[in-house]
Amino acid sequence: MSLTARLDELRALIHYHNHRYHVLDDPEITDSEYDTLFDELLSLEDAHPELVTIDSPSQRVGGAPLDGFRSVHHERPMLSLDKCTTVSELQDWLSRCRSRLGNDAPIDLTCEPKIDGVAVALVYEKGVLVQAATRGDGQSGEDITANVRTIGSVPLKLTADEIPPRMEVRGEIYMPLAEFERFNEKARREGVKALINPRNGAAGSLRQLDPKLTADRPLTMFCYSLGWSEGSWQPETHGEVLFRLDEWGFRVNPDSAVFRDLDGVERYLSELLARREDLGYDIDGVVIKVDSLALQETLGNVTRKPRWAIAYKYPAEEATTRLLEVEFQVGRTGAVTPVARLEPVFVGGVTVSNATLHNMDEVARLDVRLGDTVMVRRAGDVIPQIVKVVKSRRKKGAEKVALPDNCPVCGSEIVREGDESVARCSGGVMRCEAQRKEGLKHFASRLALDIEGLGDKLLEQLVEMGHVATPADLFRLDLETLIALPRMGKKSGENLLVALDKSKRTTLPRFIYALGVREVGEATAMSLATHFLDLEALLNADQTELETVEDVGPIVARNIVSFFAEQGHLEMIEQLRDAGVAWQPLEKEKSALAPLQGQTWVLTGTLEQLTRDRAKALLVSLGAKVAGSVSSRTDQVVAGPGAGSKLAKAESLGVPVMDEAGLLDLLGERGIAID
Repeated sequence: MSLTARLDELRALIHYHNHRYHVLDDPEITDSEYDTLFDELLSLEDAHPELVTIDSPSQRVGGAPLDGFRSVHHERPMLSLDKCTTVSELQDWLSRCRSRLGNDAPIDLTCEPKIDGVAVALVYEKGVLVQAATRGDGQSGEDITANVRTIGSVPLKLTADEIPPRMEVRGEIYMPLAEFERFNEKARREGVKALINPRNGAAGSLRQLDPKLTADRPLTMFCYSLGWSEGSWQPETHGEVLFRLDEWGFRVNPDSAVFRDLDGVERYLSELLARREDLGYDIDGVVIKVDSLALQETLGNVTRKPRWAIAYKYPAEEATTRLLEVEFQVGRTGAVTPVARLEPVFVGGVTVSNATLHNMDEVARLDVRLGDTVMVRRAGDVIPQIVKVVKSRRKKGAEKVALPDNCPVCGSEIVREGDESVARCSGGVMRCEAQRKEGLKHFASRLALDIEGLGDKLLEQLVEMGHVATPADLFRLDLETLIALPRMGKKSGENLLVALDKSKRTTLPRFIYALGVREVGEATAMSLATHFLDLEALLNADQTELETVEDVGPIVARNIVSFFAEQGHLEMIEQLRDAGVAWQPLEKEKSALAPLQGQTWVLTGTLEQLTRDRAKALLVSLGAKVAGSVSSRTDQVVAGPGAGSKLAKAESLGVPVMDEAGLLDLLGERGIAID
């Protein structure tokens, strides 16, 4: 095979596998196999730079830094959209469309999630990407071709049939939420500036003068329309456009849908809002369009907005408010966390008055001060956080936020170990009431000993009144003590004693998790139990052996060794066992303990009897890994009402699907109570 033929073959193979991985989420080869192909391509191109093509996958790694961005004129303007926030406004818009068209005939409408990212226009000539530009002012934007080439989901070369000789494809570039969080977590660990929010991160990434920096950012793209095209193919509907874009290898949002009336649109708006936090990316609403392209032409535009489309906006997930003060909370492991008290503000559908500041490194990075105007972000069930300070509104002499020298609860010294970003109270559970309370709450929680009826407020009362200081003290409680508590009747006290007795019969993974070892979650506790099979073996394990356990790295191993080296912890374990806390010996076969070990499950839609977190936790307790997206490697999907793209993908890939009733049956067969 000639050199040019091998280069063509390598590029075609890599394009194919990029599409499988980035667009279809269904890879056919391993990462190492892909790397072998890519390394061969780079080696050949390095040796023969004259054979490098603009559509080569090697261009995704980024070229030389740019001096600046040249201006690009859009052949057809990139229009902005009118907005509405109520169904009645949506009805008014549709009435205006019908009035302009001069009849009451049904109008097909397409609905698509309105991605909160950066709009771009991609120009292809003979199937090759030759230009990418930002929206800019709608008439002209900036040439960001070098940066867009680094994004894996953007095709560099189209290989399908009947592609127009020239065309412009429009879409939205964004950061998936999970990748955004991973990027920021890494940034915080390395002491560099974190991104404010996914949209800001996407915009900033696309405007890097060094494409290699863009290549390091976790960007992807959904294509949503055809700007223009040349040649014989002229589509009749927007739905046809999306179908063809998908055929040609572009990533099209699977939640796009066509409806014949507003009733269907209303259902779509409600169902998508209910699934908003599960989409994996930020949306700020839904774009609704007249599906017929001929009707779009007839309706035309007004100023720079089309009459044939409108954006239905959901409640904002970011808002500005004023920082009133910063308090410091002490957690189960002694971590001292700064918490912002805010002027109440409506964001993401709820009123927010508190927000996390993570740690003092984050306080310093934000340079947040008392009285500042701050931007607050809330997405789904994530704890609201301050992402930016509006420094232009800062009052002169605003007071800096300082970490106290001593624990606000017990007065012990606050320390920071090594280069850890987290400050901790040095008092420990015996001196610090806050650590004691949080540790006991963890011990009694559902995934630990699961003590029914022992709520947070009751536990706090028991600690404050001196009845409980250690987990073992819980099992020494008597009816006389309980009924003497405020608002505790005889029946409630008896029920709690029954629950305490029931909780003694537990499992080894639950017991390990309940101990509260730093960074040992339920999945790691399961891994430890399936590896060691009994508690004594775990107690005697050294760092080297612990690091051989799945999910256990050097830091977690060190935490485990340190925890069991403390005499007080060993005494607590002995006291618990003396109180009757016990579990059945584990079989050597891991499948007996973790029947779903090695399986990947996905939850989608609305679960009616279980919360999403509860269902995930129960599956993890059986050994499963719970993923956020469906691929050919998914073993099982649990689909509730409102399941959309994930269910469709599972069905197309032949992945088994069960409903919530099936999940509850499975849990029941394994003796897991869901109440």
